[in-house]
Amino acid sequence: MLIAYQFLLDELAMQLQTYLIEKEAHWLRLHFNRIYQKSFQHNKLENLQNWCNDFVVKYPNKIFDSEEFFTLQENALVTLISRNDLQMEEVKIWNYIIKWGIAQNPGLPSDSEDWSHENFSSLKTTLQNCLPHIRYFQMSGKDIIINVQPYQQILEKKLWKDIMKKYMANEQIASTVLPPRIILKPKLPTRTVGSFSTVINEAHAAEIVSWIDKKDITYLAKYNPYEFKLLLRGSRDGFTNISFWNLCDKQTHLVIVIKVKGTDEILGGYNPIGWDKSITNEFFKECKDSFIFSLKNGNIQNSILSRVKEPKKAIYCGPAYGPVFGDDNFGLAMYYNFNNYHGCWTRQWSGYEKPIRNAEYFSTEEYEIFQIKKN
Repeated sequence: MLIAYQFLLDELAMQLQTYLIEKEAHWLRLHFNRIYQKSFQHNKLENLQNWCNDFVVKYPNKIFDSEEFFTLQENALVTLISRNDLQMEEVKIWNYIIKWGIAQNPGLPSDSEDWSHENFSSLKTTLQNCLPHIRYFQMSGKDIIINVQPYQQILEKKLWKDIMKKYMANEQIASTVLPPRIILKPKLPTRTVGSFSTVINEAHAAEIVSWIDKKDITYLAKYNPYEFKLLLRGSRDGFTNISFWNLCDKQTHLVIVIKVKGTDEILGGYNPIGWDKSITNEFFKECKDSFIFSLKNGNIQNSILSRVKEPKKAIYCGPAYGPVFGDDNFGLAMYYNFNNYHGCWTRQWSGYEKPIRNAEYFSTEEYEIFQIKKN
């Protein structure tokens, strides 16, 4: 797109933006930090910039907690913090802004207590385009601006005094002070799920880890000794083996859960040793503790646990596939496009103890892969 604009092919560049946003949103999310930086290198990439900012305001840590934050272009940062719907506490936003400004001035002393007037002036100059977007935040029932260095030092003295008058004494002021941002209340999902997942609930998670620990009695959900860290979630445009290998290759202690399209079924498996794309010797990894399962849900009366019986072929790592338990023709398998009919299947095989569903082929409505660890 950038090259297209250089050759004045504006219509082509616009069509590329539209195609990426409408057809390749999952790819954009996988390479988000790079796309975000690149999109602000040309002012005509406005559609892509808006798409990126619409994503960041909902998931601000994607940018603010990334290594690339301190190299973020000023126009990208200003556009982002000008949004009324940026979903982050104001004090956190301004802590990040100060850190960004400091990163642009590597000569500043590490301790702000040692800063001279000239140091504050340099930082103020760096942040001159950010300062007009300053907000106040709520603390102890009062709307106030944080009253610590270096905030009061980089603001105009008149503005600082006016802020204190308005929010400490509720007096009329001449300065313009922006209202607080709109923090949205998250909408609850329509089906009963856990706060960490859109596929399984807390009771499902407790049952899975009970199988992992080989307990005869299932853990109570509130005493689950494991943490579930989401590595990958696939829905609508995210049903490919590419995203799986990009995010899960060589990761260990993985739990995958799959919502079968058009049914109440939830299938899945546990792989403690992980999948490894570099394996070329028949693509198999030996594992003694893996298992596959079907979870009790809706019309499904009882959960089914099927432990591995043939460890040498427990885990299949074919690069054309997604996660596979057992042989690529047996066990539980997800092919390159998980949302197509025949894209996933589960079959009876001596490698695992028992079948986990009756029909062989299915397509995926949604799937998640978690990495688990003991709390």
